[in-house]
Amino acid sequence: MPSGAALATSARIDEDGRIAFSIRSKSTKLPALPDDYGVDLPEFGVEEPPLVDIPVISIVIFIVGSRGDVQPFLPLGRRLQKDGHRVRIATHTVFKDFVLGSGLEFFDIGGDPAELMSYMVKNPGLIPGFESLVNGDIPKKRKMIGEIMNGCWRACYEPDPVSGEPFAADAIIANPPSFAHVHCAEALNIPLQIVFTMPWVSTQAFPHPLVNISQSDASPGLTNYLSYVLVDLLAWQGLSSIINGVRESSLGLKPLSLRSGVLILERLRIPTTFCWSPALIPKPKDWKSHIDVSGFLFHPSGSDYTPDAELVRFLDQGEPPVYIGFGSVPVPDPATFVSILLDAVKASGVRALLSIGWANLGADLKEQVPQNIFLLGNVPHDWLFPNCKAVVHHGGAGTTAIGVRLGRPTLVGDQPFWGEMISQAGAGPPPIPHKLLSTSKLTDALRYLVKSETLLAAAALGDTIRDEDGTEAAVAAFYKHLPLMNMRCDLDPKRVAVFWSDTEFLKLSAFAAQTLIDAKAITLKSLKPHHHVGIGQIFVNPVIGIPKTITAIPLGIANIVGSTAEGFRNMPSLYGGVVRQPGEISDFSSGVKEAGKGFVYGYADAISGVFVEPYKGGQAEGPIGFLKGGAVGIANAMLKPAAGGLGPFKHVSHVSRCLI
Repeated sequence: MPSGAALATSARIDEDGRIAFSIRSKSTKLPALPDDYGVDLPEFGVEEPPLVDIPVISIVIFIVGSRGDVQPFLPLGRRLQKDGHRVRIATHTVFKDFVLGSGLEFFDIGGDPAELMSYMVKNPGLIPGFESLVNGDIPKKRKMIGEIMNGCWRACYEPDPVSGEPFAADAIIANPPSFAHVHCAEALNIPLQIVFTMPWVSTQAFPHPLVNISQSDASPGLTNYLSYVLVDLLAWQGLSSIINGVRESSLGLKPLSLRSGVLILERLRIPTTFCWSPALIPKPKDWKSHIDVSGFLFHPSGSDYTPDAELVRFLDQGEPPVYIGFGSVPVPDPATFVSILLDAVKASGVRALLSIGWANLGADLKEQVPQNIFLLGNVPHDWLFPNCKAVVHHGGAGTTAIGVRLGRPTLVGDQPFWGEMISQAGAGPPPIPHKLLSTSKLTDALRYLVKSETLLAAAALGDTIRDEDGTEAAVAAFYKHLPLMNMRCDLDPKRVAVFWSDTEFLKLSAFAAQTLIDAKAITLKSLKPHHHVGIGQIFVNPVIGIPKTITAIPLGIANIVGSTAEGFRNMPSLYGGVVRQPGEISDFSSGVKEAGKGFVYGYADAISGVFVEPYKGGQAEGPIGFLKGGAVGIANAMLKPAAGGLGPFKHVSHVSRCLI
C-alpha cells in the first residue's frame, strides 16, 4: 500500500480473517489521546432511578446475523413483554419458528444468514477478494443489504403478518449489522438503543474485533481507538450508496456524507448495551454513561430435550468428552478438516463429541469414526455442555456465553477476540482460526483444555457469571436511557404520548386525546404529532436536536500560522480529496481539544486515505479511478498530517484572541 512523506502505512488480510493494520510515522511519534478525551454528557429527557410509571410501548428489535445473534434478544424481548410492552423481532425468515416459539412477534426483513456467513468466510475483514469480484457476489450482497434495510423500515409500521394487528414502533432496539437502525429512528423521531454481543464502540482498551494491529508508532490506546475508525470507514465505503439510497427513496431523508456517516452511532452518543459478563471483559474507562455492559443474556433451549439413546450410552461409557463443533461456519475442505479433528483427538487421548453442523462434517465417515468419538446432530448446548469436560467451537457469542457460564474450558476458532479474552482469563488456550488449524496445534490445545489449572480457572469464571443476571441488567439499561420525561402522557403517565396539544400544552396518549375530543375539551385540529427524541434534528439543527450539550459560535482565523494550517487543510479539495471541517471553539478548553483533534485527525485522515481513496476511485471510474484514488490517498498522507501538525498553533492562537 502506498505511503506518504509523513506516514508509512499498510493494511492486509491476515489468515485468521482480520484486517492487519500498520501505522508508522516517519517523523515523530503519534500523540496519545488525553485521559479525559471522553466525557459524560446529559441525556435528553432521562430520569434518575428509581424509575416509575414507565409507559407501555411498542418495541421493534432489528437483528441481522446467525441464530447465535438472534438468541440473546429472545430473553430480552420476553422480559420486556413481561412488563406489558409489545415486542416485535424483525429478522430473517429462517428464524421465524425460533422467534414465534419463544412467544414473541416475528417480522421478516429478508436476507439469508447462510449466504451472509458464506460471504464473510470468503471475504474476511469485510474486504471483497478476487473470487467475489468476478463471480457476482458483491452485487448480490449489496442487493441483500438494501432488502434488509427496507425490511427493517417496514417492520416499524406494517401490521402483524399473522394477526393483522396494526403496529407502530415507539422505540427501536438493534444490533449494529442491521444498518437501518439510526436511519429509521431519525425518520420516525423515536428512541434507538444498540444491543450487541461484540465491542463496536471506539475504546483505547482493546482493538476492534475485526482488526489485528501488526505494527504501530502510536500509543497502544490511540492505535486501538483508530482500529474502530478503520472498520467503520471500510463499512461506509462499501455500503454508503445503499444506505443513502434507502434514506432518500424509502425514508425521505437527506443523504449522509463520509464525514456524517462514519461512526454515526458514536457521534450521536446512541445508548449502547454490550451483552457480555464484566467478569470476562470489564467495561473500559473511556466508555461513558451512555454505554453499559449487562452480562450475558441466556435463552434456555434444552429443558425439554430428550437425547438419543446412543448419545446417552456414549456419555455413560467413560469420562466427560470434549465437545468440538464449528456451528454455521462453512468449511472449504470438509474432508481435510475432519481428518485433522480425528487425528488430534486420537493424539491427545481425549473422548470427543463431534458436531456435524451446517457443513455436515463427517456425515459420510460414520463407519470410520473411532469409539472415542461420537458424531452429533442438532443438540441444545445448554443441555449438552454440562455433560462435557471442555468445549471447542467457532466463537459465536451465544455458544461462548453458555460455555463460560457453565465453567467449561474453551477453545475458540474464528472469533479471535473472544478467544483472546478467554485465554487472558486462563480458561482456555489462545484461539486457532479454522484456516490455521493443524493436527499438532489442535492436539496441544486439547491437552491444554483438560489441564487441572485450566479447569480450575474456567470453573471460577463460571461461578462469577452464574451470579449475574444479564437480562435484568439489559432491561434496566434500556429503561435508563429512554427519554421518559418526554414520552409519558401528562394525564395518564403509564401510556405513551403520541400527540401534543397546542391549546392545553399537554403531551397526550391516543386514549387521552380521544377522551378529551369526545368531551369537546379539545379539537382534533389542535393536536400535533409528538416526537419523543430529536434525532431528526441532529443533522440540520444541533441546538434543537441535542438539548443540554455544549454549542459555540465559530471564530475566524487568528494569524498567519492559522492561515497556513487552513491552507494545508483545504488543499485536498484541489485534487479531489475530502476536507474535514474544524469544530467550534468558544473558550480555552474547547480550543485545546480542537487543537488535539486536528493533530490526531490529520494523521487519521492520512492513514485512512491511502486505502479509502483508491477504493472510492475504483468504484467510480474503474481501474483509472483506482490509480487516481491512489494519488489522492498519497497526497492526503503528505498534506493532512502537516495541517494537523500546525493545527495546535492555529487553535491556541485562536483562543488567545477570544481571551484578549
